[in-house]
Amino acid sequence: MALRTVPIHQSLTRPTLLLGCDRELILSSGIVAFALVISAQQWIAFWTGLILWFFSLFVLRLMAKSDPQMRHVYLRHIRYAAYYPARSTPFRVNARNYK
Repeated sequence: MALRTVPIHQSLTRPTLLLGCDRELILSSGIVAFALVISAQQWIAFWTGLILWFFSLFVLRLMAKSDPQMRHVYLRHIRYAAYYPARSTPFRVNARNYK
């Protein structure tokens, strides 16, 4: 009896990128740059927002090119504790009575 093979299409596993970057990160950096330009309403703020937008676009494209899931990996990494003690569970009742 042969194993059943099911094709996995690339469109189902491909990460969702916008302008070559992570979608949420590029939208949030665009909102920050746009808010800077609108709130200050000066030419220096316009050029600063434009430079900020293109710099974040460059950095986020580099990040997505190296690993499209880097944001998720980093967020999971910072949730880990620095040290995990050698015990089975925090709910274990210790049989020995240490005094």
